Amino acid sequence: MSSDKKQNKGVARREFLAGAGAAALAFTILSNPKSARAFDANGKIQVGLTGCGGRGGWISDLFAKHGGYKLVAFHDYFPNKSQALAKHHQVETAKAYSGLKGYKKILDDKEVDAIIDISPPYFRPEHAADAVEAGKHVYLAKPIGVDVPGCNSILESGKKATAKKLAYLIDFQTRTNEFYKEAIKRVHNGDIGKIFSGEAVYYTGPLGNGNFSQDNIEERLSHWSLDRVLSGDVITEQNIHALDVATWIMDENPVSAVGKCFKKFRGDSVTCNSVYTAVFTFPNDIILTFASKQCGAGCEDIGCKVFCAKGMIETHYGGPTNVQGQGKVIYPGGKSPGIYTEGAISNIAAFHDQIKNSNFENTTVAPSVRSNLTTILGRTACYKGAWVTWDELMKANEKLDVDFKGAKE
Repeated sequence: MSSDKKQNKGVARREFLAGAGAAALAFTILSNPKSARAFDANGKIQVGLTGCGGRGGWISDLFAKHGGYKLVAFHDYFPNKSQALAKHHQVETAKAYSGLKGYKKILDDKEVDAIIDISPPYFRPEHAADAVEAGKHVYLAKPIGVDVPGCNSILESGKKATAKKLAYLIDFQTRTNEFYKEAIKRVHNGDIGKIFSGEAVYYTGPLGNGNFSQDNIEERLSHWSLDRVLSGDVITEQNIHALDVATWIMDENPVSAVGKCFKKFRGDSVTCNSVYTAVFTFPNDIILTFASKQCGAGCEDIGCKVFCAKGMIETHYGGPTNVQGQGKVIYPGGKSPGIYTEGAISNIAAFHDQIKNSNFENTTVAPSVRSNLTTILGRTACYKGAWVTWDELMKANEKLDVDFKGAKE
């Protein structure tokens, strides 16, 4: 299941293998003996996917269309979902696994080189850590986790991946976009002076509702995006898009946050909030205001504005991104209407290149942990309705727990 908006516009990608010699390449040995495996006869990277809902199915098609991957195994808690996606990709149903621990069968498969993790966010840190331990490359959806221990686990497994010469990529679409990258580069270069304040917003209408039992774990898993523990609540699962850009521009951890959140226009069984508002402080007394809604109508935007001594950077997911100075345009940028699909395609191509070219720096890990922790800081402050510092958040190390009694292993 996904609450992101899908937009279908492709971008060009590079093929790693071409020419008559491609079919003759039977296998490639990775530089780490422990992770050495044979690719398929055409040199394709063999991947398994966990999380076969709406976004899992969508992204599996993008991996297949790339041309450098072969989908060989699937996992979802619900067997009908993993079996349906296996059938869609003409994979035998024996390679369609289910249950809470079914993903481990993918990791035990010596034919699998990498895993794509589109599972509910609650599970991603454990899945990623186990994948690295098994010597698999990791392609991970955002958010990377729902709590501080989960974020710390991602940071640790990312470091282990680099040490074991494994690729580990976190799929944020904005970070691949030329307009975002150049505009933020201009700010970091000091083209518009020092930052003094900013604002980030995530405004959208209802992205799902439901009538399900909080006492039934399978119903919670089926409606995970409406469950604040399994999803991390909307500030982490959804609003991270806006706060990731904000922390990218600030290039700092926030110092503290305060705010409020409310559950409005939601069914009784939904535990996620629909309205968030918060104030974050950053080093040097920089203030960032943040607001989000997942209800109502009439406004749709995932945006960020950061104000500097000599101008302003403005970004909009799918809309215009630019840098403005004192009475002039510093960088005109442009619009990105296909960013959701184009960003995923770019990340899929980058993941392929990292594996094939043995590039295991895994530079997406640290900024993803930072933005994820920023959302958790904001969430914690909003739940408490009081100031919470970054240091307090990290020291508390609060873990979100789910009782999986009644769930199939």
